Amino acid sequence: MSDLLIKAMEAPDNENIPELRVGDDVTVHLRIVEGDRQRIQMVRGTIIRLPGGGNNASVTVRRVAANGIGVERTFLMRSPLIEKIEVHRHAHARRAKLYYLRDRTGKSARLREKRLN
Repeated sequence: MSDLLIKAMEAPDNENIPELRVGDDVTVHLRIVEGDRQRIQMVRGTIIRLPGGGNNASVTVRRVAANGIGVERTFLMRSPLIEKIEVHRHAHARRAKLYYLRDRTGKSARLREKRLN
């Protein structure tokens, strides 16, 4: 009974979101509403964590902005404001959370690309 109630309360899946893994290099297309105008803002970076499940599922994307400043942004996976997510490449990650990338810069902050053979 409670499972049916929980299923009824869940938001619908966003069909524009592919299967994501930690370490993926992605671009998130986010719809921004400014007054009566709308625009699409793109955030490109590396997925460093995928916490939660169901309605609480989210993704944290980290990118390096101007002057080497790291910027992290968390998006709810079921948000209707996410237009789409593009996966550019998959990386080999041995951990579920890539927090160690926060302390790294330059070549040591790169992840090895996962080859699909």
